[in-house]
Order: sequence, then structure tokens, then C-alpha cells
Amino acid sequence: MSRLMGHFGHDMSYPYAILGIRCERVVMSNASIPHPLRRQLQGCSLYLVGMMASGKSSTGRLLAQRLGYRFVDTDSVVEQMAGSSIPEIFEQIGESGFRSLETQALGAISQYHSLVVATGGGAVTRPDNWGILRQGIVIWLDLNRDQLLVRLGADEVQRPLLQVADSLAVLDTLLEARRPLYNEADLQVTVGAESLSEVVEQIFNLLRSQLKNPGNLTVPQTIAG
Repeated sequence: MSRLMGHFGHDMSYPYAILGIRCERVVMSNASIPHPLRRQLQGCSLYLVGMMASGKSSTGRLLAQRLGYRFVDTDSVVEQMAGSSIPEIFEQIGESGFRSLETQALGAISQYHSLVVATGGGAVTRPDNWGILRQGIVIWLDLNRDQLLVRLGADEVQRPLLQVADSLAVLDTLLEARRPLYNEADLQVTVGAESLSEVVEQIFNLLRSQLKNPGNLTVPQTIAG
């Protein structure tokens, strides 16, 4: 426990080291011209929330590419902090210990701007995390249950919370508990069979509406990403 929880004290140079490795500068296409919304966002970071297998990482990478932002996955940062994989962390210190590391990772990430951040599916369950997420724009990728089951069935990633006999019942319990929390997001994107590009375009359309009211945007007072 002490080895895992001893990171992220008051030395703010450490998060920079983490982001220097895990924060991806996504290579842009189309002559490297950022999307026009980048200027309107004024460096405001975008936090993607949603259930496991909802496409936060894949969508986040493309979104970052289109905006000329950097991309970071909180699970990857937690793994780097702990020196262990997510399943190993759950085995060693349980979900509560993992959530503590996740909160520390989010706090470090929030020191930087111009990021697209893919959060863990349960990040919304900790009230402290919302104070961090609200420093940017929170976007919920809302995948219906049937689509979620299809994706999880084809997913090779080990999901620690679903490594039980009745995983379907656990999934339904998670959905019931988390949906009201996801609903607190600034934007909701309903995800079905759309391509990644189509999902990103939905996000851009919602962002345009959000940014029409300047009061909806908090300009970050953070370090450059």
C-alpha cells in the first residue's frame, strides 16, 4: 500500500514527468490545421466520462488530433504511478485504493491545459473528482446497454469489476448507479453504431452550442500542456 500511495506529494514537477510520457501529442492530419473550435476553447480541457468500453480512449485520441490538443488516459497515468497494471492494482489495494490513485492522477492532470482526458468509468463516483472535472468541459459518451454488451463481448481488456460469476448483474448495478452521475456532465453524446469520426462531429456540434454562451467556459489558469 505504501509503495502505491506514496506518489504525488507536493512536488509538482512529478506530474510533468508523467505527462511527458503518457500525455500523447497526437499527430495531426490535413496539413496540421487545428479545428476552429480550438481558438474558442481557449485551452479549456475536455474530460470524457462514461462506462467501460464506451470508447473514451479511441474517441479521445481522434478528438485531440482534430483539435491539436494532447491526449491522456487516466488509467495509463495510474498504471505509471503504481508501476502495476490496473488488474494488479485492484488485486493489491482494491477498488478504494485504485480510486485514490485515480483522484491523485486527475489532480495532476488538471494542472495542464489543452488536453483531452479519457477518465476511468468510475471516476464520477468520487465527489472530489467533480471539482477537478469541472475545471474543464465534461462530456459523457452514453452507450446503451445492448451496445455495451456487444463491445464488452469483443473486448480483450480485463475489467476487474467484471471478474465475477454473475458479471451481467454487476454490470447492470454499475449502470444503475453511475448513469445519474454521468448525467451531471456538461454534454451528453449518445453513441450507437456511429464511426469515431461521426462521434467526434457530434461532440463538435455540441461544443459549438456550449460555447455560444461565454459564461459556460472557464478559461484555465494552468500550465501549458
